[in-house]
Amino acid sequence: MRTAAVLAFPGISPFHLSVPLMVFGGVGVRSVEAAYRTVTVAEEPGPVRTAAGLDLVVTEGLDALATADLVVIPSWEPDLAPSAALLDAVRSAHARGARILGLCLGAFVVAASGIAEGREVSTHWSAGPQLAARHPELTVRCEALWTDLGDVVTSAGVAAALDCCLHIVRTELGSAVAADLARSLVMAPHREGSQAQFLSRPLAADRNGDEIDQAIAWALGRLSESTPIDDWAGAVHLSRRTFTRRFRDRTGTSPGDWLLQRRLDEARRLLEASDLPVDAVAHRTGFGSAVTLRHHFRARYGTTPGAHRRAFADPL
Repeated sequence: MRTAAVLAFPGISPFHLSVPLMVFGGVGVRSVEAAYRTVTVAEEPGPVRTAAGLDLVVTEGLDALATADLVVIPSWEPDLAPSAALLDAVRSAHARGARILGLCLGAFVVAASGIAEGREVSTHWSAGPQLAARHPELTVRCEALWTDLGDVVTSAGVAAALDCCLHIVRTELGSAVAADLARSLVMAPHREGSQAQFLSRPLAADRNGDEIDQAIAWALGRLSESTPIDDWAGAVHLSRRTFTRRFRDRTGTSPGDWLLQRRLDEARRLLEASDLPVDAVAHRTGFGSAVTLRHHFRARYGTTPGAHRRAFADPL
């Protein structure tokens, strides 16, 4: 049985705290319940006031991290400097071999501990610039729902924390167990790894970044066109194999799946914001025909483009 130690701190959101406790608690999935023992810890055991005005009574202190297999920091206050005791406990757990999971703004504690120095982390897109400015030794990826370095895992915020915790279960217990847990949680067993769709403007169109940033910008500018993988990789002077590997490392998905989701995102936008015929929407988003768009739309969303348009139509 793995021990998952989840940090509570004054001012924590009860929702942020509940996510890892719920996922690693198994919510009725016996194989998960049998695999994890969850424990809530605090720097100072006793009553911990949450952001909702509720008091939690936490009986375990930071010494519980010394035997944890998974240390979860479910959030943090970016303007609050983590204490030396907390950082030492995180470093010691990491050095011992524990997996460190920083959800949402918990990435600030991960960054401050130094255990991800020189590598990549993710956090909520709104806090990415602040984290990057504070820790220039890190590469902050605001487009990813999570970044898994093996020993250190960080995620974007709120719902993405659920995705990330489910990803941990998938890597440790297998896809079948994760699928059972996802059904119990009534969530997708795997959500495509990008939070760019939630931004007011996509972060991904950075033509001055590295080859993958440039490739993403290149593809976004050609959604209506056919985009063979070899052409896409060649546009940024990478081999197909290197491009595919680096793209998956960056986004958490394959180039083909990422492109399909971007096309579906744009199709949804056009269906909601215009009166273009479905066939025209299909051509503008690279599907070629209404038949192909309907196929992918139903497979991904369980509905048709026409039904989606009616559901999101502005009321008269």
